Amino acid sequence: MSEITNKEDVRVLVHTFYDKIRQNQLLGPIFNGHITDEEWPAHLSKLTDFWESNLFGVRTFRGSPSKAHIKVDKNLHHTISQDHFAQWLQLWFKTIDELYEGELATRAKEMARRMSTGQYIHIWQNRPEEFRN
Repeated sequence: MSEITNKEDVRVLVHTFYDKIRQNQLLGPIFNGHITDEEWPAHLSKLTDFWESNLFGVRTFRGSPSKAHIKVDKNLHHTISQDHFAQWLQLWFKTIDELYEGELATRAKEMARRMSTGQYIHIWQNRPEEFRN
C-alpha cells in the first residue's frame, strides 16, 4: 500500500474509481447517460485536475461542479437523492482503501464527505419548490 504523492497517483485513483462508478447499478446509468464514451477521457482528465487541485493546492482545475450537478438533477427530473451521494462516497472510500493509505488518502475521504454533502444541499436549494422533499 502506498501514499498519494503526485498527479499520477491521483489519475490512478480517479480512473479506478470512475471505472467502478460506470459499472455501478445505481450510478452507472446516470454517469453513462450524461457522458458519452468519447467524452470520458476529457472528463477523467478534468476530474484528475479537480482532485489534484484539492489535494495538492495547485490550480489545475477550472470548472463548476455545482452547475454540472444541478444540470444533471434537472435532466433526471430532480430525482438525485442522498442515496446517490452515499453510494458515490462508499465507492470513493473503497477505492482509496484498495489503493492508498496515509495523510492525503484520509484528506481525500474527508474532502469527498464534505463535498458530497455540500453538492446535495446545493442541488436541493436550486430545485423548484415542488421538487424539494
